[in-house]
Amino acid sequence: MDAPLIDPFGRAIHYLRVSVTDRCDFRCVYCMSEDMSFLPKKEILTLEELDRVSSAFIRTGVRKLRITGGEPLVRRDIMTLFKSLGRHLDSGALDELTVTTNGSQLAKYAADLYACGVRRVNVSLDTLDSDKFAAITRWGRLNQVMDGLDAAKKAGLQIKINAVALKGVNDVEIHDMVAWCGDNGFDLTLIEVMPMGDIGNEARLDQYWPLSMVRSELESRWTLEDSDYATGGPARYVRVKETGGRIGFITPLTHNFCESCNRVRLDCTGMLYMCLGQDDSADLRAAVRASESDHVLDDAIREAISRKPKGHDFIIDRRRGAKSVARHMSATGG
Repeated sequence: MDAPLIDPFGRAIHYLRVSVTDRCDFRCVYCMSEDMSFLPKKEILTLEELDRVSSAFIRTGVRKLRITGGEPLVRRDIMTLFKSLGRHLDSGALDELTVTTNGSQLAKYAADLYACGVRRVNVSLDTLDSDKFAAITRWGRLNQVMDGLDAAKKAGLQIKINAVALKGVNDVEIHDMVAWCGDNGFDLTLIEVMPMGDIGNEARLDQYWPLSMVRSELESRWTLEDSDYATGGPARYVRVKETGGRIGFITPLTHNFCESCNRVRLDCTGMLYMCLGQDDSADLRAAVRASESDHVLDDAIREAISRKPKGHDFIIDRRRGAKSVARHMSATGG
């Protein structure tokens, strides 16, 4: 194995999130505009190039690889990438290969994902109300996602539900979400809305529901016990005594998690973002296409990690507005 990747603040990089497409079959209101323009094919890394970049990171100590989008499972022939990356699980070089999905394609692909070595999936689901679901996703159908969750359970996949806390939208059903996840054996992670992409600052301010307030609301009904459970990501977990399930809190605004950041993100064009909340990036597509040798790619990766910042500086409040980065969450892979 090559020397491990260590950033300027002594943090080892063990976790790579790889966006395989900027396209999605939903248009969630906090993620993208309804009338999105997507990238031309020539700008997107091929599946072989995505494998090559991912493998370069694995050689330098990345132990967890998460496939994201857009919606990753809408990319044509995506299972060939999962099958190829599965070799790193077989060799022991990779501890975990996971995927974040909106669930729309799980009925089709759940069994194949398990066969490729995937054991856990994160499913983005913000509401259990079909009308609200249609309003949030614009194009989505809740029953399609529920069918996908059933297929994932039958395939043996562990499921974590990711829900963005949206004031005035899903705040009235937060207890129902906890109960439903407990009944189904799903973990639940709650996420603060992040100021990424142009959907209008007032919309961000209207949506923002701090997780400190969410936790207070949950404690009015549930007994939350602190837990040292971790998945390698930024969530801080508690156990719900009444259900036995877990709730994770991802708080980029009220309590950032930068001091322990072990992650970098590759978008589908090959741009490496060392921080989700900063614009600095490195063009790994150019490195991949410059040479068949991995030396150029390896050098580009190490140079990029040497610029990883200490943390992000997202802001959402009425006085200062919503300080954000210009790119949409769907383009970065979240």
